[in-house]
Amino acid sequence: MTDFPWLTLLLVVPLLGAAVVALLPRGFARTREVALGVSLLTLLLGIVAALQFDVGSGTQFQLAQSVSWIPQFGVSYAVGVDGIALSMILLGVVLVPICLVAAWDDVPVVDDRRQQTYFALMLVLEAMMIGVFAATDVFLFYVFFEFMLIPVYFLIGSFGGPQRAKAATSFLLYSLLGGLIMLVAVIALYLQGPGGTDGFLVESLTGISMDATTERLLFTGFFIAFAIKAPMWPVHTWLPQAAAEARPATSVLLVGVLDKVGTFGMIRFCLQLFPDASRWATPVVMTLAVISIVVGALLAIGQRDMLRLIAYTSISHFGFIVLGIFALTTVSGTGSTLYMVNHGFTTAALFLIAAMFIVRRGSRDIADFGGWQRVTPLIAGSLLVAGLSGLALPGLNSFVSEFMVIIGTYQRYPVFAVISLAGVILAALYILLWYQRVATGPKPEEYAAVTPDMTLREKIVVAPLIAAFLFLGFYPKPALDLLEPAVTTTLQHVGVTDPAPTDATAEGSEG
Repeated sequence: MTDFPWLTLLLVVPLLGAAVVALLPRGFARTREVALGVSLLTLLLGIVAALQFDVGSGTQFQLAQSVSWIPQFGVSYAVGVDGIALSMILLGVVLVPICLVAAWDDVPVVDDRRQQTYFALMLVLEAMMIGVFAATDVFLFYVFFEFMLIPVYFLIGSFGGPQRAKAATSFLLYSLLGGLIMLVAVIALYLQGPGGTDGFLVESLTGISMDATTERLLFTGFFIAFAIKAPMWPVHTWLPQAAAEARPATSVLLVGVLDKVGTFGMIRFCLQLFPDASRWATPVVMTLAVISIVVGALLAIGQRDMLRLIAYTSISHFGFIVLGIFALTTVSGTGSTLYMVNHGFTTAALFLIAAMFIVRRGSRDIADFGGWQRVTPLIAGSLLVAGLSGLALPGLNSFVSEFMVIIGTYQRYPVFAVISLAGVILAALYILLWYQRVATGPKPEEYAAVTPDMTLREKIVVAPLIAAFLFLGFYPKPALDLLEPAVTTTLQHVGVTDPAPTDATAEGSEG
């Protein structure tokens, strides 16, 4: 069954589903059910495909398929996954149906096509997410990298909040700038490689010889695009506005999955294709990472808007992910890739639970709340659990990955690891202060009698996310077993090995 084109099928199903949804009759009453059915079918196919993946295989890319696409330019339709790419695809296909259920009432059924358009765009976005993580041809990756901007732009610009036009434009301009810089680097990389009909394949471009200046320039071109997407300080400013103005379900996919393209690209392309330049740039990148950790956390503490607060916490968390990637140890790299998965679930819960409060209160301003634990105890309790996941409480999912990033970074760069601990402390502040201001205090009597607690649909949204917190918190081994071989392969391409452990006893006896 491994020769079956699972990844292509995963890509085609949501695209065809999007076309079906978009062509449904005007005002069709079952649009949401059709879209949800397509997303659940995609999830089922994703699970079946994952079962074909051999964790113990020595092959870098599995479930692979390669067909010459534009042979005159060396472009192939080539897809395949390692453990990291597979985990990102699975994250996406799990979150999409959750987001569709959460977005059930975002666009009511009226006599126009807005509901069909909204849910069709969500399915197109799912297809682009699968494609960008599965691509093993650098040019094909770039195509998906750019095409996924289209559904996000319209989801924000057509269905977002009052400032949606500005937010969508800012998102698009930042992303297009990064994409343009990367396109120049992609073309230059091809010219450095062996060329031919398969000249853009990752395996064809891995290990090629180039002078130091060229390699550093190409690394910089790719890194800038991925830093914008990640997002890292100081090119992060588009994210808070986009996350605040988008519908919460769109924000989940944007921050929880799509922004991982940035950190995924750093691993797949920056480290693997430019190993010498990656080692050269490590001090600068790690400095930017710890700045992102601290600045993102400090800005989160000062936020009044719930959705912007979550966006700034993500900037801090992405700093941890990048820190672990460029610490270049097995522990930190595995922790970072696991962090990418954990952050997706945690951020999804925070955005969707915040949306439940916003719908009931009619405001995103934290100052307008207080005492809501007495009004909606299930929603407030879910916020607390999601918040504790966000601050990496032991026993919940984020603790394992954050601990691994810090320990792995300390093995090679103890100073950066110690500075990053500030993010751990600040996370406790912004999460607990947020919960305190929203949930605790006197009961708001004007809302107590008329505000319902969590509905059945909302329970269906939250339950799988909390289950993921607990499973990955208490038993992360399956995820680690999937991710670690891919991290090890990447570090081999970079040409680094883990630092030798210090034997304090032996050193003492020698003294």
